[in-house]
Amino acid sequence: MDIIPAIDLIAGSCVRLTGGDFARQTTYAADPLAQAQYFEQLGAKRLHLVDLDGARAREPRQLSVLERIARHTGLHIDFGGGIQTTGAAEQAFAAGAAQLTAGSIAAREPALVGEWLARFGAERIIIGADFKGDYIAVSAWTEQSSQRLPEFIAAYLAAGATTFICTDVSRDGQLQGPATDTYTALRRQFPAAQFVASGGVTTVADVAEMREVGMAGAIIGKAIYEGTLTEADLRSEWQR
Repeated sequence: MDIIPAIDLIAGSCVRLTGGDFARQTTYAADPLAQAQYFEQLGAKRLHLVDLDGARAREPRQLSVLERIARHTGLHIDFGGGIQTTGAAEQAFAAGAAQLTAGSIAAREPALVGEWLARFGAERIIIGADFKGDYIAVSAWTEQSSQRLPEFIAAYLAAGATTFICTDVSRDGQLQGPATDTYTALRRQFPAAQFVASGGVTTVADVAEMREVGMAGAIIGKAIYEGTLTEADLRSEWQR
């Protein structure tokens, strides 16, 4: 299972939101490149990079940060936030993204994201299945759609998608543990899919639980910045 550190960007700085609420923002580091290099030095191979300004603006705003990190690290970067057009997707790939996460756009325009899956390949397009309760959340998590999580997953598997980042918005940044029951149900219902857990993964025990469930990866943000997962924990995980 991949342990994937997260960097969320606002105005070029590393931040974390609590429960997806922009009013509950904590800034942890002013230099995202230095933070990414720190993760790489500990042994990380991947990075989940989110342009929160872009998510609100519905167009990428942090491509220069993506480009710096891609140029000065060897991290495999999945990038999301504000990718709403094919042109924006091409810009993000050109800036150094190895993969893109299609979030709100996947809920709003499935036909367009289906075109991306065919054009760029399913291995390069991750479907962002952000959820509140049993429903998909959109618009930087400020709105709840009418689409239920299982039906959303099923539709994208039928369209050729293989990998889903499933973020429990209610747990994100709360340090209260992951949505294990939801992930267990998804693994049982869709055994061929690759699921990445996001939101609430706080301790080594949480990581072990996600591994036991059969998740392909776990994204970890605030737990790193707040120290509930220590450098020693991370080194151990990344050296497995």
